This record gives sequence, structure tokens and C-alpha cells, in this order.
Amino acid sequence: MRAFGGRWAVRLRRRRTQRKIFQGLVLLCVLALAPSAWLFLTDGDRIRTVAGVPAEPVAVVFGAGVVGDEPTPYLAHRLDAAVALYRAHKVKAVLVTGDNSSTGYNEPGTMYDYLVSRGVPAVRVVRDYAGFTTWDSCIRARRVFGVDHAVLVSQDYHVRRALALCRAAGIDSYAVGVSEPRDDTWYYGGLREIPGAGKAALSALLRPDPTFLGPTEPGVAQALADAARTS
Repeated sequence: MRAFGGRWAVRLRRRRTQRKIFQGLVLLCVLALAPSAWLFLTDGDRIRTVAGVPAEPVAVVFGAGVVGDEPTPYLAHRLDAAVALYRAHKVKAVLVTGDNSSTGYNEPGTMYDYLVSRGVPAVRVVRDYAGFTTWDSCIRARRVFGVDHAVLVSQDYHVRRALALCRAAGIDSYAVGVSEPRDDTWYYGGLREIPGAGKAALSALLRPDPTFLGPTEPGVAQALADAARTS
């Protein structure tokens, strides 16, 4: 009888341990996915098409990789959307923001060349060479370049995070989410948004300085002044 009672107590403790482990795993999953849910539930009404987005002074295009002097296909699609915005008179200037942390890798320079080669006047394209992360790009757009209203341009899986971070940085934004085929690159980008959402939540809460802030720059103001002179 004692042996039976001992086995029952062991089984009961094991079940309690399993229940606690299960509850802990559920809690971890909830905590991991909560930032993604936060992004999904906010700002959805501000994601528009090129035709449907309200006119704003500036388009902000986020970097997405270059190979040599050419943008990756995903980055080229973002830039094509920016060209369409400019041609439709939805924006007057374009701020291209990306990584130029080494002399051999220059996202903003490549983005600038791409836009100018497709008819956007050079004076209307402003380069941010220190947009190392989405938060860096947003906070620098506000504090370095003086952007307070913008249309953000990125792939559809990324624009919600961009909207949330630029809002936290003080920019009233709409976004154009560029659609892509559901290929390996798209799924990889979507998976990266899960940890990216957690990092975004911390940035929105703590509002840290960017990797590199530097002095204010007049490029956007000059681009908009040129637009006012020629309109």
C-alpha cells in the first residue's frame, strides 16, 4: 500500500512539473509574439497603395541591400515605388536611408543613383548614410533631417514596424507596402520581423539614440525649398 502511495505521489509530482513546463512555454510564446501582435493591431489603416496614400512632403525609403553598385531586387522594388510616388506628385522629395558603414558598401549612394537615373531630380534625393537599423533611420529622419510628415516605403511585411518606430520618433507617417511573391526571401524577411518586433517595442519604449546621430543636415529642407521654387 505504501509502495502504491509512493508511486502515486511521484506521478502527481511529475504531472505538476509537466504542467508548469507547459505553462512556462505558453508564457514564453505569448511574450515572444506580443510585440508582433502589437504591430499587427496598430496603424493598419495607414498602409496604402501609391494611388491611395495621402500626399506628404517626403518619402522615406529604407535600405534593403546592394550588390556592387546595384540594388537587390527587393530594394529596387522599394525605389520603383518611390519613383511612382514622385511622378504621381504624392511626394516632393525622397530620403534614402541605409548602411554605408564601409567604403565598399554604400546603400544610400546606390539608391540615389537608381532614383536619379529614373528621372527624380538629384536635388530632390537626400542621402542618409547612417540608417543602420529601422530605428536609426526613423530617429535620424526626425532629428537630423527635420522630417515630421512622411510616406514610408518598404516591403509589406516590414512597413508596420517602420510605421510604429517612426511614430515613436515623432514622424506622422503613412506607408506604401510593396508586395512581393511569397518566395524564400519573403518568408525569411517575415520571420525576421518576429525578433524585430520585440526590438521595436523596446526602441519605442526607451527611445535610444541611434548608432550615429551627428549634426543636423539641411538636405531635406533644401529639396523642399527647390520644390516650392519650381512649383
